[in-house]
Amino acid sequence: MGNVLVGTSSWTDKTLIDCGRFYPASVSTPEERLRFYASQFPIVEIDASYYGIPSIENAQRWVERTPPGFVFNIKAYRLFTRHQTPIASMGREIGQALQTTKKTVYEKDVPAEVAMELWRQFRAVLEVLRASGKLGAVHMQFAPWVALHPETFDYLLHCRAMLAGFTVAIEFRNKTWFDSDRHATRTLRFERENGFVNVVVDEPQGIVNTIPAVWEVTNPALAIVRLHGRNHGTWNRKGLQSSAQRFDYDYSEDELGTLAQDIQHFAPKAETTHVLFNNNYQDQGQRNARALSRILDAP
Repeated sequence: MGNVLVGTSSWTDKTLIDCGRFYPASVSTPEERLRFYASQFPIVEIDASYYGIPSIENAQRWVERTPPGFVFNIKAYRLFTRHQTPIASMGREIGQALQTTKKTVYEKDVPAEVAMELWRQFRAVLEVLRASGKLGAVHMQFAPWVALHPETFDYLLHCRAMLAGFTVAIEFRNKTWFDSDRHATRTLRFERENGFVNVVVDEPQGIVNTIPAVWEVTNPALAIVRLHGRNHGTWNRKGLQSSAQRFDYDYSEDELGTLAQDIQHFAPKAETTHVLFNNNYQDQGQRNARALSRILDAP
């Protein structure tokens, strides 16, 4: 079937820690949590890197606290995926260099030399993970307003150049990429030509900022399936205290069984397949990941 690694998109979520069901009571520090997580799963997605570029020291700690062969996928910093970005998340020096009274900016608002410095900082973190042999993919989850457009293709090529030598996975959240056979064909061809990994998403359907699951492998080395849950009611709800509440969804045994069949048909097309649960409310992702692993391992 190919090599399938199953894990979750977070190991430090507040609701996960507070629920007390995944980490033993004796596991109470960041170091102990990552060591315990890595004893249970072979892969995790680093989510904190979306909110701010991690320090080299933190990346080194992640490497030291996980066993050989463990895999980190890392989410790209939010500025790079065209989300609204707090200037405070860029560090004091860059914040001062921008000389603006704005609290937040978009990628188009940032001078090229500032953006290049942020890319340089991000690549330095990637190099630490790569040197350890533990780097999987750089995960670029684009903002919902990033639509299929000639300028976007140009920007994606720019991202490809900024991340030359790294495996880059793309998750779109705008319908235009896959809303017709013609668009889907164009999107997938572009991903294949540039070595991007097409991220297969499982998420609520019939919502303006979701896309269908497109079970296509565009990079023969890697396929990624990302499971967000199917909670229509919370997807775009205003006033949630955290993103975990948005992804509050427990996959049933039947749903996991169907997903397992899809993965079993899909996985042979790539050398390795990463399956990551992003339903990160309390321990739902961890429980679902264990259950899916069990189903996939069953004879």
